[in-house]
Amino acid sequence: MKKLGFGLMRLPTLDPADQKSIDMPQMCRMVDTFLERGFTYFDTAWMYHDHQSEIAAREALVKRHPRDAFTLTTKLPTMMLKEEGDQERIFEEQRKKCGVEFFDYYLLHNLNSRVIDTVERLDCFGFVRKLREEGKIRHIGFSFHDKADLLDRILTAHPEVEFVQLQINYLDWESPRVQSRLCYETAVRHGKKVIIMEPVKGGALAQLPAEGEKLLKAADPDASVASWAVRFAASLPEVHVVLSGMSTLAQLQDNTGFMADFKPLTQEERAMLMKCADIINNYTAVPCTACRYCTEGCPMGIEIPDLFAFYNAHVKAKMLRSWSDPSKDQYREFVETHSKASDCVQCRQCEGACPQHLEIVKSLKDVAAAFEA
Repeated sequence: MKKLGFGLMRLPTLDPADQKSIDMPQMCRMVDTFLERGFTYFDTAWMYHDHQSEIAAREALVKRHPRDAFTLTTKLPTMMLKEEGDQERIFEEQRKKCGVEFFDYYLLHNLNSRVIDTVERLDCFGFVRKLREEGKIRHIGFSFHDKADLLDRILTAHPEVEFVQLQINYLDWESPRVQSRLCYETAVRHGKKVIIMEPVKGGALAQLPAEGEKLLKAADPDASVASWAVRFAASLPEVHVVLSGMSTLAQLQDNTGFMADFKPLTQEERAMLMKCADIINNYTAVPCTACRYCTEGCPMGIEIPDLFAFYNAHVKAKMLRSWSDPSKDQYREFVETHSKASDCVQCRQCEGACPQHLEIVKSLKDVAAAFEA
């Protein structure tokens, strides 16, 4: 299997403000092109695109291509489990939504210190083992957003796990918060396959500050900025597949182009990307990946990632002393029809859901101070 996977998390939409408005004709073209170019791995989840991603996978992929032509992965939403029977109910609904009898890969979604007690109480690992024995899934694993010591404890307690899905990119490689390198090394030490998510960090590594982009273009004028991030992830020796949440046909054509005949990075290229990471960190106020986990359940309906995007653009403009900063006007126009940052009631449910462990409440106060004063 080729090392690039299609993450069905950031699909093209007809209305950027409506995650349910998936552009199905474009998605179908993207799925067809992906398969035509020899790639087979598709990754979806219960909550992606406001619970519509699995249905979109059925319509664009499962109904239109032979079952043995692709690999389909989805995830048990551990953050939504409350009581006995939830797992069985959700799994059967996922099979109906996706239109399949079995999943090739099935993950416990987003294991971290906040959900691990629920996972153990409901015996989620036992549940997925049983599904594998029954032939309803073929491979079991989990996605993980926490520190390496917790990952080590989980893998020690559950050696039956076959793979781990980790957030790995060159910006987070040495991050003390995300611990990409330490988590990767922990998984490798336990002999597990690694699947990579967020290689482009929610698109943040596709649009760099000018000096970072200049560095990459000097090394290879023809390579896209995003391609360097995907290649960094794919160059790690124990990586099974790298997921890319592609939003346009052009992005998919680019990714499948350079990954068709994949060439690992040289040591010099890796060192260059570490320099880029330093440059990016200087310009990023809130390292949000726009996964939107934080928005589900927000009592005030705050579109947190969108507000952080405006704020990051504002901070960058100030650092560059730019004469043009449209972010304030964009923010004011946005909140005419959406909740403001100052509407936050500090319930912190968003912080419990955030895979990046961001101090969201504090950052929303910063956004309000910048745009609402």
